[in-house]
Amino acid sequence: MAEPRIVSHEEWLKARTAFMAKEKEFMRLRDELARQRRALPWERVEKDYVFEAPEGRVTLADLFDGKSQLIVDHFMFGPDYEEGCPSCSFWADNFNGIDAHLAARDTVLVVVSRAPLSRFEPYKRRMGWTFRWVSSAGSDFNYDYGVSRRPGENLLDYNYGTLQRDADEHPGVSAFVRQGDAVFHTYSTYARGLDPLNGAYQLLDLTARGRQEERLPFPMAWVRPHDRY
Repeated sequence: MAEPRIVSHEEWLKARTAFMAKEKEFMRLRDELARQRRALPWERVEKDYVFEAPEGRVTLADLFDGKSQLIVDHFMFGPDYEEGCPSCSFWADNFNGIDAHLAARDTVLVVVSRAPLSRFEPYKRRMGWTFRWVSSAGSDFNYDYGVSRRPGENLLDYNYGTLQRDADEHPGVSAFVRQGDAVFHTYSTYARGLDPLNGAYQLLDLTARGRQEERLPFPMAWVRPHDRY
C-alpha cells in the first residue's frame, strides 16, 4: 500500500467530492446491469429434483415455501466433509436474519449442499445459523447447476467454462421463479460474482487498507469459521 497523502480538510473534501462522481457513475452502471440481469431469458426446470430436509423429502417447488422466487446458495459441504468450507461459511454469516426481509418481497433463501443432513446440521448448530439448509444428496442438482464435479470427471467446467477446477465442490448462487406448477431457472453466478453478497468484504472495501490480501498465498487465506479466530 502506498504511503497516504496527508492534506488539509479543504483538499480532502475536494478529492472526496471528485471521487463521488466516479461512485455515482458506478452505481448507475450497477443499476443498469441489474436491469439487464432481470431481462435475461428463463429456462424451465424439467427435472424433478428432490432434497432431504429436516421434515423429510421435499421437491424444488416445495423450497419456495409459498413464495414466487427462490434463491439457492450452493454451499460447499461435500459428503465426506467434517465441517463447512471456510469461505462459504464467511458468506453464510450474511444470511442470518434476512428471511423476513426477503419474504416481504415474495422471496425465500435456501442453502443447499451435497452432504446428507446428518453431516452438516451439527455444523449449522455450532455456527448459530437459523436459515433453511437442505441436502441435494442423491440428486443431480449440484451437478446440473455447475457447483459439483460428477463422478469420473477429471475437471469441472466452472463458471460457465471460464475456470477449470479439479476439486469436487465449488460455491455459487442460483435464482428461480415459480409460476403455478412450473419452476424456471433465471440466473446463476459463481466465483467473483458472489462478491457483492459478502457484507464484511463490502465494509472492508470502504476502509483505507481494504481487504489486506495482496501478500497472501490466495485471497481468502485468512478466512476462518467465525468461532476459529
